[in-house]
Amino acid sequence: MKLCFLVEEQYRHDGMPLDVIRQLSAWGHQVDVVWPGRSLIRISEAIRAGSHDAWILKTVSGGPGLTLLEAAATVGLTTVNDARAIRGVRDKALAAVIGRRSGLPVPDTYAAVRPEEFAELPQAAYPLVVKPADGSSGRAVRLVASPDRLLDPGFAEAGPAVGGLLIAQPYVPNSGTDLKVYSVAGDLYATERRSPLHPAHTVRERLVPLTPEIARITAEIGEVYGLDLYGADILLGPDGPVVVDVNDFPSFRQVPDAVARVGEAVLRLARTGDGQALAGYPAVVPAATATVPPARPAAAVGGAL
Repeated sequence: MKLCFLVEEQYRHDGMPLDVIRQLSAWGHQVDVVWPGRSLIRISEAIRAGSHDAWILKTVSGGPGLTLLEAAATVGLTTVNDARAIRGVRDKALAAVIGRRSGLPVPDTYAAVRPEEFAELPQAAYPLVVKPADGSSGRAVRLVASPDRLLDPGFAEAGPAVGGLLIAQPYVPNSGTDLKVYSVAGDLYATERRSPLHPAHTVRERLVPLTPEIARITAEIGEVYGLDLYGADILLGPDGPVVVDVNDFPSFRQVPDAVARVGEAVLRLARTGDGQALAGYPAVVPAATATVPPARPAAAVGGAL
């Protein structure tokens, strides 16, 4: 197959997706790499119908790669993930609205450009978790105990660019351990890691058993947002699981044979054309009517497809 990977500058030395690119090449597939952040792109020539079997992007918030992926989708090329779906999770404010409307266990969400605006919320809403709406990798996530802490020195410096949106959600009491669940085209893996809100808490990152409830919620996330390769941060709160973040094309840390599994998933999605569509936002599928596929056991990996 002929594939095109869009690699954002932030991931130029990252094993995901670079190791996947090497694996696909080793399997005999032709893989072209476009570096949107540091090269001239002759977009009219590069993006044309039939040029590649699929375009694949590991996004960075605000990076140029998503525009190129959407351009590929407009001429009918298959994209991984579906180009329509990515903005729906990259914008955390939009993701919260989509998730709540569709019945996912997403917390109440508030938005403001300046952190001090959250002081209008009643004391009972605190503590709050405040983060940039375009954030990633736990960047600038802050636990705010009370309204007066919104004016702490350094808060603005840690937030989004000037004019960028912040979101705030009520803190979900938890053990200090985040549950990160990954989907590799329907194959689900649950892992544990330390919460960015509890940096002093010691947690050994590891694969953990996937409960039926978490498997159902994770599969539902893929249906609601229209994603095939994704990760979800789920907290086990006192009232049950809460979805606090969704990421397209995550790191897949602790997933067994992650490089081969993701490579095989990319090939399956490229062959079926599941990602082919015009750019735009995904349709919101109400949870009550969504058809949610069951979690699948991990498939054998390692051979050329």
